[in-house]
Amino acid sequence: MAVSLREYRARIQSTESTKKITRAMELIAASRVIKAQQRARAAAPYARELTRAVSAVATFSNVDHPLTTEPESPKRAAILVVTSDRGLAGAYASSVLKEAERLVEKLKGEGKQVDLYLTGRKGEAYYRFRQRAVAQSWTGFSDQPTYDVAADIGATLIAAFTGDDEAAAGPDAPQGVDEVHVVYTRFRSMLSQEPTAIRLLPLEVVEGTEAPSVDELLPLYEFEPSPADVLDSLLPRYVQSRIFFALLQAAASELASRQKAMKSATDNAEELIKKFTRIANQARQAGITQEISEIVGGVNALADATAGSE
Repeated sequence: MAVSLREYRARIQSTESTKKITRAMELIAASRVIKAQQRARAAAPYARELTRAVSAVATFSNVDHPLTTEPESPKRAAILVVTSDRGLAGAYASSVLKEAERLVEKLKGEGKQVDLYLTGRKGEAYYRFRQRAVAQSWTGFSDQPTYDVAADIGATLIAAFTGDDEAAAGPDAPQGVDEVHVVYTRFRSMLSQEPTAIRLLPLEVVEGTEAPSVDELLPLYEFEPSPADVLDSLLPRYVQSRIFFALLQAAASELASRQKAMKSATDNAEELIKKFTRIANQARQAGITQEISEIVGGVNALADATAGSE
């Protein structure tokens, strides 16, 4: 009984140490998710206005640009899957990977070949374990993405879309894809993060296509040097801003998922501590009861022996 009591006390001590770690990780994630939300909100106005500018130029200039031209029979698609570098975030990585697998199956069902581009070590490990080919991957920034990384990813995807061999990063990067999709986790709230798949290229310009009302003033545009040159400058920035916004959303979602997971782990540790404490108390009480019984039995035996000798 004493050995069992020592074991339970060791388990209680180990669980308390784990609780301290998970509690610290929960607080760190809670502090970082606020900053990630602020970065995502700060980037939203720039992405929104850039979208308006690109939509306006593409709508009112009537310029056919390679990034906005729909292919007649697309045969190849690229997918950028945004995952995390670290675990302990609940079902965050598995959810976005499941969404990516659904998109892969859908595109293959349409007769398209799929090239995978990844961010995050979790995605790398997932596809490496399954021996799936990956065109290129980026790691080390999942919880704190920068615009430089988004620019690098955007340049790589644009190069793969346009078939620019010299601009494409990596000797094994496939060329000439007809579509580019992005799978990431959209941050809805601290309690809700939604895996989302969007088509990034060719651009779907929908803003400004409807006819304005009578009382609405038509905007005036002056293109210098030309609408094509303006689109050449704006469209890469637009793609990079969309990727950067997706990375920021994914970072906020990862931290929120980690906070929830660590809070659940902390609560479970508390329940285990209570359970082990209760069992240890029961074992200690059982040991005391047994010792008392042995003492009482010994006293009775001694009394009986004394009475017999008299």
